[in-house]
Amino acid sequence: MRKLLHIGIPTKEKHPNMNYVPSMKLAITNPDESAHKIEWLNFDFDSPMPKLLQESTHLAYQVENLEEELKGANILVPVTPLSENMKLAFIVEEGLPIELIEIK
Repeated sequence: MRKLLHIGIPTKEKHPNMNYVPSMKLAITNPDESAHKIEWLNFDFDSPMPKLLQESTHLAYQVENLEEELKGANILVPVTPLSENMKLAFIVEEGLPIELIEIK
């Protein structure tokens, strides 16, 4: 079962309290600091992230088993570990990027 965590919106604007992620060449806000769970994403011009993600709003869901969710899915960004307890991947559903996050 998926649990909605946040909505990610690409922006050309810099927002207060953005954190830079060097490996993805983007700055992001913390959706937990937003009343509406919005994560603003500001990509560098040379970000390695897919154009679809850079140009489209995405939905992020927490999932129990990331590998199970990825079976048969249209994978946009493969499984990426964020920490010992967290990993994510992006897929495409209905033409939009969907972020799937597994937290142990």
